[in-house]
Amino acid sequence: MNKKPYRPGPKRPSNATRPRGRNRQMGGKNDKDTNPINDEIRASEVRLVGDNVEQGIYPIEEALKIAEGQELDLILIAPQAEPPVCRVMDYQKFKFQQRKHAKEQKAKSTKLVVKEIRFGPQTDEHDYNFKLKHAIGFLKEGAKVKSYVFFKGRSILFKEQGEVLLLRFANDLEEYGKLDQMPVLEGKRMTIMLSPKKPGSGKKKEAKEVPEAAAQQQDNTPDEE
Repeated sequence: MNKKPYRPGPKRPSNATRPRGRNRQMGGKNDKDTNPINDEIRASEVRLVGDNVEQGIYPIEEALKIAEGQELDLILIAPQAEPPVCRVMDYQKFKFQQRKHAKEQKAKSTKLVVKEIRFGPQTDEHDYNFKLKHAIGFLKEGAKVKSYVFFKGRSILFKEQGEVLLLRFANDLEEYGKLDQMPVLEGKRMTIMLSPKKPGSGKKKEAKEVPEAAAQQQDNTPDEE
């Protein structure tokens, strides 16, 4: 059986360069989750940024040489720009910073919680105080409070009474939450929304008012003979 003659594939040109930085580790991630690096970049020229780099527009061959000279990677970070923007940086360090930034952003974007409290137009005092206590707890936990009066049947005739009830509720919660909107009637519901106040916001105002009151009292004190 005759063996087929060996035909070597095309050789890489001797003048072609490739940075000696670390290549990406194929961990099973999609290409959409990664940034093209080194000779994966197809642009003919790029805008170069990074530490210890003279920023500007370079032909891709020169940009690769600059990255190779620092034993780092050429990373495409803004492919939609004209020309595309590349950073000279260690690829693994770049990915670590991306993960860290994403984690910080996730921690900042806390889930918004809205708690609802329902009243009738003729809520008695005991029920009112019970729901007021719950609203204080919700606002202290950082949740928003949506409070509404539900008018059933002919009780819509008492909508002024419902508005007074909601405004009283907002006033009693002034220390813990701020009123986002005045009572609004939508169908059979009249609604208000309260957002939690930042801790200490009320105390600072109170602390500021006390010295002023003390100073005024001191000014009104008659001088001793």
